[in-house]
Amino acid sequence: MSHEDFPTENPAVVTCGLPYPTGDLHVGHLRTYVNGDAFSRGLRKLGQETALVSGTDMHGTPIAVQALEEGVSPLELGLERHEQYAETFPDFNIEFDNYGHTHEETNVELTKEFVRAWEDEDHVYEKEIQVAYDPNADQWLPDRYVEGTCPYCGEHARGDECDDGCQRHLEPGEIENPVSTITGNDAEYRERAHKFLRLSDFQEYLEGFINRMEGTNNAKNQPREWIEGGLEDFCITRDLDWGIDYPGEERDRDGREEASGGDDLVLYVWVDAPIEYVASTKQYSERVGTDEFDWAEPWRDGDGEIVHVIGRDIIQHHTVFWPSMLKGAGYNEPRAVCATGFVNLNGKALSTSKNRAIWAREYLDEGFHPDLFRYYIATASGFERDVNFSWERFQETVNSELADVVGNFAYRALLFAERNFGGTPDVALSDDVETEIASAMDDYEDALNDYDLRSAGEVAVNLARYGNEYIQSAEPWKLDDDEAAPVIRDCVQLTKAVAVLLQPFTPEKADDLWSQLGEDGSAADATIADCLQEPPAAFGEPEALFEKIEDERVEELNEKLEASIEDASSEESETEDVDFEALTEDRISFDDFQDLDLRVGRIEAAEGVEGADKLVKLTVDIGVETRQIVAGLKQLHDTDDLEGQKVVVVANLEQAELFGVESNGMVLAAGEQADLLTTHGDAEPGTKIK
Repeated sequence: MSHEDFPTENPAVVTCGLPYPTGDLHVGHLRTYVNGDAFSRGLRKLGQETALVSGTDMHGTPIAVQALEEGVSPLELGLERHEQYAETFPDFNIEFDNYGHTHEETNVELTKEFVRAWEDEDHVYEKEIQVAYDPNADQWLPDRYVEGTCPYCGEHARGDECDDGCQRHLEPGEIENPVSTITGNDAEYRERAHKFLRLSDFQEYLEGFINRMEGTNNAKNQPREWIEGGLEDFCITRDLDWGIDYPGEERDRDGREEASGGDDLVLYVWVDAPIEYVASTKQYSERVGTDEFDWAEPWRDGDGEIVHVIGRDIIQHHTVFWPSMLKGAGYNEPRAVCATGFVNLNGKALSTSKNRAIWAREYLDEGFHPDLFRYYIATASGFERDVNFSWERFQETVNSELADVVGNFAYRALLFAERNFGGTPDVALSDDVETEIASAMDDYEDALNDYDLRSAGEVAVNLARYGNEYIQSAEPWKLDDDEAAPVIRDCVQLTKAVAVLLQPFTPEKADDLWSQLGEDGSAADATIADCLQEPPAAFGEPEALFEKIEDERVEELNEKLEASIEDASSEESETEDVDFEALTEDRISFDDFQDLDLRVGRIEAAEGVEGADKLVKLTVDIGVETRQIVAGLKQLHDTDDLEGQKVVVVANLEQAELFGVESNGMVLAAGEQADLLTTHGDAEPGTKIK
């Protein structure tokens, strides 16, 4: 790859993280795919040859567990969801050049080629490791079949990732206090032979790669701790019947067998999942021909610009494991990794179990145009920052930016042009407006090269805002035709530039505007250079592009959301007993309890820990001093709401370091929702709890 500014002479591949086929898509999922689609469209606007690819992640324990619960095969469940996703993405104008899945033969064979290449280069070895085992079910417990305590941060962890704490990838045997998710019984560790990719072979390479890699700051900074701290080798096999067989151990691939205690090994899902990026690109080339797009040029045989758009919870996989896998098989490294933040709903984390979500189909059923969501989700926040979705904020963006600015300007300009001149006035574009458009084009190109979608999306809106101010100050309706012609000529050119620059974010609406201008073809085919190409001489009367969302509509939507959350909560309380953890048989003495220094504290400040999805850095007043404490509260509490709250603090807990941030104590909370313990009365910070 060149690392030159886009556009380059090399073909680009933009990929989106693969969705698990274990549930419906909601607005949180869609952020990755809208951003990936918008970025790839933006690159094409610059003249960059680009392919957008992805696929459904069919393997691994999440789908195996759910299929077991539903009494179907993983293959049946996976294909059903895959077809659902493939139908949903185009409904949001997300247009993949190829959308495959990991169980297709192309990916299966490519995955085995990768593994054989690693073996040929002596990057793979076998060793006996401790693997969780459920003696009651007589079954090995890979990944999501086991849960327990993270050995790095002490938070609850599931399978191969510390979801509730430090977000680290966990190898088999690392989870402490393992429990079987199948029976709920304590698990035990037993010796088992597994295959490993020797990541230590790539230590020096990765240290250089992370300095070369472009993308978002979280993707560039977060992996440094793992890479510079020394790499642990990567276990690439699992005790599971559902997946891609390790080369040389071929079996039936129908996926009907349940995960069991058999001796067969399959490849870990994080081996074959990213290889689907390559497989999907290859399938695209096979469909359109290598003369149009040759998959091998960006991935293996030539130079290419590979950009991964992912959620930030899988940064480690894409910046440590995946580059090593590519390097070991003789493939090209990624140019950039762009990790999006999460999407919260009304200031709280999305919760599918509590139906605290806006589902993709729900949004469309409400009659909203997909381009409204696309623009909002791509520009509501910086690429790597969280987005707080609310119907009020959605309304504000649609009304104030799309309707009042873009729609209002385009309609005013084209209506005046059509009624007074039949189209574009036959005069020259003014130097001032040409300079303004050229400056916007430069800003647009700079934003895309900075992987800054928010700024790129705002360029078109700002240009329309300039146009509104220009037409308002010139007041062409007060001028005769000769005087008005230069003003309207400028405004039509501005409208054309807005259509070109807005297209990656609102492709369908941009096409509507393109047609209203009388242009041939589609706005998707226009490049950034077309911003300054002369508009058609004649066009018809325009129509409004965007409608405002009324307050009454927002109230109705909020009522529906609250009702669905209440219904889910009511159903859960009626049908499910609370599954309390059993009391421990081990008792502690009163003296041991007295050794705990429990104090009343007051949170003075709270802010998220960079690179960690759930950790918050708290400044806590405990009377005698102020402490810095790191707690896993970010997705369960709004950080602004934490300030001023009284809490109970374990003051004599030994110091720890989480994501490079020192934690000096522990804040106590109850349950999975982190219900903070506090005081009933007015106990002051520092008061000792007895």
